[in-house]
Amino acid sequence: MKVLLLGTAAGGGFPQWNCACRLCKSGSPPRSQDCVAVSADGRGWYLVNASPDIRSQLLSTPELAAGPGPREIPIRGALLTDAELDHSLGLLMLREAGGGLPVWAPDAVLDTLRNDFPMRKIIDGYGGWEWISKPDIDGLRVSMLPVSDKHPKYARESTADGPWVVAYRFEDAETGGVFVYAPCLAEWPEGFDELVADADLVALDGTFYSPSEMSGATRAGVADHAQRAMGHLPIVDSLPHIAAHLVARPATKWVYTHLNNTNPVLDPTSPEHAIVLAAGAELPLDGTAFTL
Repeated sequence: MKVLLLGTAAGGGFPQWNCACRLCKSGSPPRSQDCVAVSADGRGWYLVNASPDIRSQLLSTPELAAGPGPREIPIRGALLTDAELDHSLGLLMLREAGGGLPVWAPDAVLDTLRNDFPMRKIIDGYGGWEWISKPDIDGLRVSMLPVSDKHPKYARESTADGPWVVAYRFEDAETGGVFVYAPCLAEWPEGFDELVADADLVALDGTFYSPSEMSGATRAGVADHAQRAMGHLPIVDSLPHIAAHLVARPATKWVYTHLNNTNPVLDPTSPEHAIVLAAGAELPLDGTAFTL
């Protein structure tokens, strides 16, 4: 199995266009909005989330280039972890896919993309699209674990029951390689330890480093509880879980993704960046590739 980290930042990317905070002006390596591509054979690829930056992400990734035919593409479908706009707006850019694409997501996500933000109605006008709740990918066994019932701001309270947010586990049927993708964790949920126990690679929610970073100078007036309500477990709370798993399985590679522009780990010279690396986790940049 091959895994490409196309984007590793939270919504808005890094730096954010509307922000002049110290981090956004620091010159630290830029990151586009969170998105991953997975493949069993290196030829047919599946997107996990479809960020608003998907066009530039595809064009900057040789493995995802169109060809050899004039309208052939290697993208075979997309899976959504949730219905947030920074994880689904890229589907509108993919409307040009000839013959359409299958999109897998929880029922609540599919429902709100039809009713609250009518993306499905727009895309279906281009023909051939499928909207499916149970993933089925050639060469990869895929399972989902519900991790949160946080719905996007635009969704009505009365829409379908959750789960609204899931983590995905991909297992290569041939090599046995396992990849777990969990860019949004409100907490360390029940069943997550089992999901990652034998994983070779885990991409984990790294939105915030601490539970109070948005109440600092960059986001004056944001209370700690408001940050927690955004549905992201801080890195300081997930690092102890990683440490426990590394004792049991040192070979697992843990990486943080979905980094918010307030997160000090974005600065490679920061103490927080060094703490993450010392704990055995990584903070890879966009374009990083893995083979499992």
